[in-house]
Amino acid sequence: MNWISNYVRPKINSLFSRREVPDNLWVKCPECGTMLFHRELQANLNVCIHCEHHMAISPRDRFGALFDDGRFTELRVPDALLDPLHFRDQKKYPDRLKAAQKATGERDAMLVVEGEISRTPIVAVAQDFSFMAGSMGMYVGNAILAAATYAVEMKRPLVLFSAAGGARMQEGILSLMQMPRTTVAVQMLREAGLPYIVVLTHPTTGGVTASYAMLGDVQISEPNALICFAGPRVIEQTIREKLPEGFQRAEYLLDHGMLDRVTHRKELREELVIIIRMLMGLPPAIKGELTLQTFEA
Repeated sequence: MNWISNYVRPKINSLFSRREVPDNLWVKCPECGTMLFHRELQANLNVCIHCEHHMAISPRDRFGALFDDGRFTELRVPDALLDPLHFRDQKKYPDRLKAAQKATGERDAMLVVEGEISRTPIVAVAQDFSFMAGSMGMYVGNAILAAATYAVEMKRPLVLFSAAGGARMQEGILSLMQMPRTTVAVQMLREAGLPYIVVLTHPTTGGVTASYAMLGDVQISEPNALICFAGPRVIEQTIREKLPEGFQRAEYLLDHGMLDRVTHRKELREELVIIIRMLMGLPPAIKGELTLQTFEA
């Protein structure tokens, strides 16, 4: 027996020919701890197949599942001033923006598109929490104003998906000024008689909750989403009392009249179609057209 050719050489060849296994094939559910295969999770719209926990989903993936055949057209948003306050903490603000743009592939924290759901044309905007926590800066204000202006021009309803940690501190008072700006945008839709529907996703907090996220004609939320101005820990530390179970979660707010619906992500498309066509005075969609669109990685 030739020990080198029969054992050593095959062992060396196996080391060099071993394929690297990507480290992003499996995702751990933060709620139940189950390891989920990434393709199976994406096919289920980033909802855990075991506990139904709704994980974050990017605006593009969300729109790919929402619109007919996954097709939509991105609308142009005017550029915002870059670093108007010359803000710097551990990093310069422009450096933080560049890092977020590189990580997400997006210009900023909000994506504005148009398309059709069940042959019903709409304008839609969605915040990306992975872009600096979806924080509301001047670009987000520009995005909502651009979406509302286009919706009024084209006589289409506006659907907004919120997900934000609040105002963007690097833009200071200019960020807070987006609260009245976006309120004006919503008023434009009201004066034009067009529906404005808000879908609140986890988390929606701070100045976003205090402005456009709570001004919808219909307020829908995904299950167990945190929706608040000040977070529960801040409130507990302030009043020095234990808060009720599930306080500021979607189901609690629904029970207390702050929301109209809490809807599973896989049922959201059908519900939006029904609500939009009802508010626009259109006949019900054909049943086959309500089928949920899926997306692939």
